[in-house]
Amino acid sequence: MNNGLKTVGDQLSALVRRHPKRVTALISTLFLVSTGGAYAVASLGPDMSDVPVRQIVEPVADLPLQIQADALDAHNFNLFRTDVTRSSDTAKSLLARLGIDDADAAAFLRSDAKAKTALLGRSGNTVTVEGSATHSLQKLTARWSAGSGDSFQRLVIEKTPTGFASRVETAALTANSRLASGTIRSSLFAATDDASIPDAIASQLIEIFSGDLDFHRGLRKGDRFSIVYETLEADGEPLRAGRILSAEFVNNGKTYQAMWFAEPGKKGAYYTLDGQSLHRAFLASPVAFSRISSGFAMRMHPIQNRWKAHLGVDYAAPTGTAVRTVGDGVVEFAGVQNGFGNVVFVNHRNANTTVYAHLSRINVKKGQTVSQGDLIGAVGSTGWATGPHLHFEFRVNGIHQDPMTIAKQNINAEPVSTAARPAFNQLASVMRTQLSAGEAVRQASAQ
Repeated sequence: MNNGLKTVGDQLSALVRRHPKRVTALISTLFLVSTGGAYAVASLGPDMSDVPVRQIVEPVADLPLQIQADALDAHNFNLFRTDVTRSSDTAKSLLARLGIDDADAAAFLRSDAKAKTALLGRSGNTVTVEGSATHSLQKLTARWSAGSGDSFQRLVIEKTPTGFASRVETAALTANSRLASGTIRSSLFAATDDASIPDAIASQLIEIFSGDLDFHRGLRKGDRFSIVYETLEADGEPLRAGRILSAEFVNNGKTYQAMWFAEPGKKGAYYTLDGQSLHRAFLASPVAFSRISSGFAMRMHPIQNRWKAHLGVDYAAPTGTAVRTVGDGVVEFAGVQNGFGNVVFVNHRNANTTVYAHLSRINVKKGQTVSQGDLIGAVGSTGWATGPHLHFEFRVNGIHQDPMTIAKQNINAEPVSTAARPAFNQLASVMRTQLSAGEAVRQASAQ
């Protein structure tokens, strides 16, 4: 027992000799605690300044960089590229533009019926290829619209162990929206081109505001616009434009706004953002993408070589450009007639008649019912015509009227119904925000 106490005492003496200050502080603390004084905690561990420092050196192996480099050399990288078909494409020129140098692939495109139909002699089809590091074809995918519906066609050509194989698939389009804006410098179409806006959207913009704006004579330098429109995409690639969802046009300081809205159980239409209808009985133009080459006025007749009243409007456009009826009606005549060449007469309500002349093709028959926007033929140069264009007339009780004036006067003003107002107002609020964002983007681009 005594030996044990002696051992403990010896240890305490040694501790006091090594750390006199720390032991003194500990004893003082114990006295303070026992007498109700302030509490403190002291460390009984060794002073870190007394701890010896050791340096340890260990060899580190080099990273296996050569092994990784060899693995990369052995890996086959495939290259991807996308382009659009041209009407002048051959199998060799199309593949060359896509970075493919593969005689077997070119021979397959020339011989395969599905490939020839989708790729050769057709323009506007989106094509994506996957090629090897040696520029041989591994896979080709082409996409094109199946019409005005919500689906598209997809041609897939793949390399197999036995050669190339092709198949055609049908898939659903995906609708997305885009925001664009621009400023008029010279013309509307120049401004939309600068803003990468499709011509189909520019044409819709004209139709929407044609009752309020004269896009041929009334635009001013500095006029501006913002548009929110649909894009229909195939496998993430924009395939064609949809409809304008909302638009704002500032002409000569005055602002015009419109948005698309469909009431439950009714056809959709364009309205002002306060709910007034912008629908008109007649479209502003029977040709979507064109310019007026001769208006409703006196002119020197190009064939008869004498001054004569031009009782219609001529739209210059390439042969084959689609012609549509400007309003609902019934086909009165479809065939060949004197200087008109191939011509279609459509009767509308209230003794109104429209005439579409010099057509290269007629798509309707006498007695057929047509709706606004239906395709009734194509631009041509039949009859007394010096070049491809559409001669368009508007007659009221048999008397010729200026079509540009008629289009502005015939308004079917049916405001949004009371029942649909809450939904309309909510959507209008969203559209106002989007159009404001478009104007902010335009201003930022200008700066």
